[in-house]
Parts: sequence; C-alpha cells; structure tokens
Amino acid sequence: MNRIDRLTAILIQLQTKKVVKAQEIADRFEISLRTVYRDVQALMEAGVPIGSEAGKGYFIVDGYHLPPVMFTQDEASAMLLAGKLVEKMGDKSVRQAFDSALQKVKAVLNETEKDHIQNLEPHIEIYLRSRYEHRDRDSFPDHFLTEIQRALAKKQVLIIDYCNNKDEVTRREVEPIGIFYYSMAWHLIGWCRLRNDYRDFRSDRIKHLENSGRTFESHNLMSLQEYYNTIFQNNSSLIRVSVLFDKAALGGRPIFGSISQTDLGDTLRVEFMMDNLRHLAHWLLMYGRAVEVESPDELKAIMAELVEELAGHYNGQVIAGRGG
Repeated sequence: MNRIDRLTAILIQLQTKKVVKAQEIADRFEISLRTVYRDVQALMEAGVPIGSEAGKGYFIVDGYHLPPVMFTQDEASAMLLAGKLVEKMGDKSVRQAFDSALQKVKAVLNETEKDHIQNLEPHIEIYLRSRYEHRDRDSFPDHFLTEIQRALAKKQVLIIDYCNNKDEVTRREVEPIGIFYYSMAWHLIGWCRLRNDYRDFRSDRIKHLENSGRTFESHNLMSLQEYYNTIFQNNSSLIRVSVLFDKAALGGRPIFGSISQTDLGDTLRVEFMMDNLRHLAHWLLMYGRAVEVESPDELKAIMAELVEELAGHYNGQVIAGRGG
C-alpha cells in the first residue's frame, strides 16, 4: 500500500470511532508509531481537523465528513463474499440488513466495478446447511440477531422465551454480554436472572424475544472473551475435537465453525468445540480416507459405528442382488 492509499485509509479509520489510538493504526497498517505520527501530521497539514488527547488517541473534530466512499474492485469483491457468508450464517434480520447495505455499496460502484461484481457473483456459493432448517419458522422464527445486537450496544435487558433440548420452554430475563458462532449456530451469551448464572442460549431455540428497554450495570459481568476462555476450558457440554484433513481433498475450500486451524504441510489440523459428535461424524464421513480423527476416542467410535452400518447396508444389497 502506497502512502496516499494509507493516508486515505487512516482518515476512514478515524471516522469509524470516537477516538482511535495510535497503536491501533500502527497495528492495522504494520507501521511504526513514528510513521503514524508523521501520517497524522500530513493529514492535518492537508486541512483535516484532527484532535488528540494525551493517553487516549486521535479523533476527527465534529462536523467534518469524508466525501462519498468509493470502493476498489477487491473491496467490492470482499463485500460480495461477505454477503454470501451472511446469507448462510446470519439469521433473517441480519440477512435483510446486510442486503440493504450491499445494495448501497453497489450503488456507488462505477460501471467497470458493477460489471466485475455482476460477472463474479454467479461463481461464488457457500454450501452450509443448518442442523435446524427443518424447524417450523412460526415457532422458531430465528430472526433476533439484530435486536440482540441493539441490546448489547445499549446494555439493555432482553426477555426471551427459550426452548431447551428437552423441548421445555421458559421465560428468561438476560443481561447479554455477547454473541458468537460455534457448532453451526449463533449463541447469545448472558447473565440469566432466572438461573442466577451465565447461560448459553442458541439463537435458533429462541421462540420469542423482546427488549425490555431497561439498562443493566455491566461492570460486574465478565467480558465475552473471558466467558469464551472459561467455557472452552470448563464446560462439560462442549467437547474439544481434533481432526486431520488432507489438504488436497479440501481443494482450497474453507472449513467453518472451528476454533483453530494448524497447517502441517500436506495436512491441516482443525479443532472444534462440539455439543453433538454424531452430527460432526456424519459430516466427516464425506471426506472418506482424507480425514483422520485424532481425538476424542468417542468420535472415533461413532465413526467406526457409522462405517459399519454403511458396510452392512451395502453388503446386504450386494448379497441380495447375487441371490436374485
């Protein structure tokens, strides 16, 4: 990235937050703090009203706005790819919001970039099915992520009707601390006032959600990152899985839902946190010999069981065919 492009990108970054630390800019562009100071000075000399607070960072003086943002082809392509991911991994509310945003992006593209996106779009697809897409959408509408995000930003209590894995429905008041995606679903994490403890609510099990409008004090709650670290160390309902994939068999296709991926040359070690090993086993079977389960032993046993069932099924068909 040349300096002109970097200065423009820094200016855009300064408009994304009230205050941006110099270290954030340095980390993003992989430059030294001294270079950050020089770049900010160059922007100020060009007439951009940048203020600073000792120990806090830089900010744009109120009232200053950039002209309409233009996108490069690579940026527009990235937005298109993000849209495909949102289409499969977001709920209805997020899909609608992102589609609206993407239309605005497309509207400011020049003709060359519009042609580029139009030609590229048919060649990108995400094949990712939800375990629960067969559910009755009247009972489980799965369109609450946008409202959850509003409550997170404003620190407001949510009221939900939640169906557990025994199909028991309870009403909960939840102080949300975050959402994150694992085991093929979005999860709302928060302090449950009914259970007086932190709880993990899978969003596609929420039958009804409303924002109470009441705020809560968040200083006594752990952060989402703290919860994430704790749950993956201590939660017995989630099982850590380690699997080796033959990279040639993957064909460059990404693997979603993992917590880590390690390149080992010809193979890729992928780790998951799963609450349903049988579901994962069915998915792994499609890779045949190109996949090897390292742990846990329980998953190895399930894989062996499924393979035995398949062998029995098809051996039976072969024998029956010969007998005829």
